[in-house]
Amino acid sequence: MASPPTSNLHPPTTSLDGPVSRYLNRRFSVPIANALAHTPITPNQVSVAAFAMALGALALLAIGRNIEAAVLIQSSSIVDGVDGDLARAKHAASTFGGLFDAVLDRYADAAIAGGMAWYAFNHENWPGPLVVGFAAIVGFILVSYSRARLETEGGRSVASDLLGVASRDVRLLALAVGAALGQCWWTLVVVAVLSYATVAWRLWRFRHIA
Repeated sequence: MASPPTSNLHPPTTSLDGPVSRYLNRRFSVPIANALAHTPITPNQVSVAAFAMALGALALLAIGRNIEAAVLIQSSSIVDGVDGDLARAKHAASTFGGLFDAVLDRYADAAIAGGMAWYAFNHENWPGPLVVGFAAIVGFILVSYSRARLETEGGRSVASDLLGVASRDVRLLALAVGAALGQCWWTLVVVAVLSYATVAWRLWRFRHIA
C-alpha cells in the first residue's frame, strides 16, 4: 500500500529547468503543489488547467485584451510546473503523465503564439504577422523536439548542458512581457530568432561532443 504524501514537500528543481523556472516559477509552483498534495486533484488535471490558461490567453489576445492575456501566459507557465511538482509530491509520476504534459505544452505554445500573431494582425502595423506567428510556432516545436532528441541520444545531462537561451520558461516570460507591452510582432520575431539560434547551437555543440 502506497504511503500518503508528506505535507510541506519541497519537490526539487530538475536539471532541465530553465532560469525562469528555477528562480521565479518554482517559488510559486512548489507551494501550490504542496497545497494540492492532500487533495484529489491529479497532475494530469493540472496539465489540463495550464493548457486551458493558454487557450484563455489566445481568446483574450483575439479580442485585444493583451494585459490580461499576459497575466494568463505567465500564469500558465507557473501552473505548468505544478503538475511535475505535484506528481513528485504525490509519488504519482508516470511516463504517460510526462507525455501528456509535453503534448499539451506544444498545443499551448501554438495557441499563445497564434493569439499574439492575431493581436499583431489587428492592432500593430508590421508586415506578415501571421507568417511571423507561424515561424515562431515552428521554432518553438523545434526547440522542444531537439531537447527530447538530446535526452534520447545523449541523456539528461547532455540535454541539461545544451539547454540554450530559448527554453520554454524563458520563451513564455518573453511572450508575456511582449503581450503586456502590446508589442506582439517584435516579441514573436525575437523569440523565434532565439529559438532557431538555440536549435542551431545545440546541433553544432552536439556534433562536437557526440
